[in-house]
Formats: sequence, structure tokens, C-alpha cells
Amino acid sequence: MMNHALRRTRLRVVVALAAIGLGATGIVAATSAGASEASTARTSAARRCPPVTWGSTPETLSGSAPDAIVGARAGRHTCFDRFVVDIAGAAAGFDVRYVDAVYFGGAGHRVELRGSAVLRVIVRAPAPGTIGHNETELVDVDGFRTIRQVAMVDAELMPRSMMALGVRARLPFRVFVIAGPTSRVVVDVAHRW
Repeated sequence: MMNHALRRTRLRVVVALAAIGLGATGIVAATSAGASEASTARTSAARRCPPVTWGSTPETLSGSAPDAIVGARAGRHTCFDRFVVDIAGAAAGFDVRYVDAVYFGGAGHRVELRGSAVLRVIVRAPAPGTIGHNETELVDVDGFRTIRQVAMVDAELMPRSMMALGVRARLPFRVFVIAGPTSRVVVDVAHRW
């Protein structure tokens, strides 16, 4: 019923403007087409994304890697944002969970992160000084839908390293390891529940 009333209102506006001779029919039609395309894109993305089966409770894997972290990166996907920690050699254990706050050096100054939630990522592998100790912008996530900021919080927790993700909201996440010559700890944060 609401759609019919909206269509009648749009039709009246188009007819009135055409009658006045302003030639606004094309503008109204283009605006309606643009809104329709945006709605179709959202619906299409929702169809591509399977129902989220992940949760927001802590994920852990025991074990540690003797090899060091060699890099960190992030990527945008259709249904989630991804954060990856690269480790030279053996796969590492991890502890990933939502926390109220994180502090530089474990008990130092509170790290202020963009977003409404903080996802702490501890990887059981050391990080050399080149990775960026106490760095609030470890990885560029500008324009990401879910991850707002990535910080290196503490690389001195030998043999662990702590990073933190500023996340838009407390959204579901999953964590897994990809073993190989360069192992990867992968953290995916869903765009929605």
C-alpha cells in the first residue's frame, strides 16, 4: 500500500513539473532510477552473502611460532573485512576476542581506536622492530565497511605480539591459520549479523 501511495506521489510531481514546462521529468526519472539501482545493489549483496554462522566469543589456538611476524595487511570483501598477520615459517597460535580496551605495553596508555568495539588480536609469534611497536595506524583500512583502525599495541610480549582492531560494532568474526612457508593468521569480521 505504501509503495502505491509513493508511486502516485512521484507521478503527480512528474506530471505537475511537466505541465509547468520545467522539463524536470528526466531529473525525477534519473533520481528514481538511481535509488532503484542502489536498492538492487544492496539486495544483490545480501543474496551473495550466506547467513552468518560466526560468533563474537573468544577464539583461541594454542601453540607458538619460533619465527617472527613479517607483515600485516587488510582487505575488503563482499561480506566481511579481513586482517592478516604473516609469519615467516611455522603457523602460530592466537587469542582473538572483544575487550573493553587495550593499552600500549599491556599496562601503559590506553589506545584510543576508531569504532564502537575493540577486537584484540594476540598472535603467538614475536614481531621485530620493523613491524611498528606501539603504532596506531599499522595497516591502512580507509574506506573499509567494518574495520576502522588497526594498531600494534605490544610487540614486547615475547613470544607474543598484540594488535587491536577498532571495529564499527561488536560484529561476528572468525579466525583461522593458513600454514605454509609464510603462515598466515586470518581474522575476518562480518559486515552484519
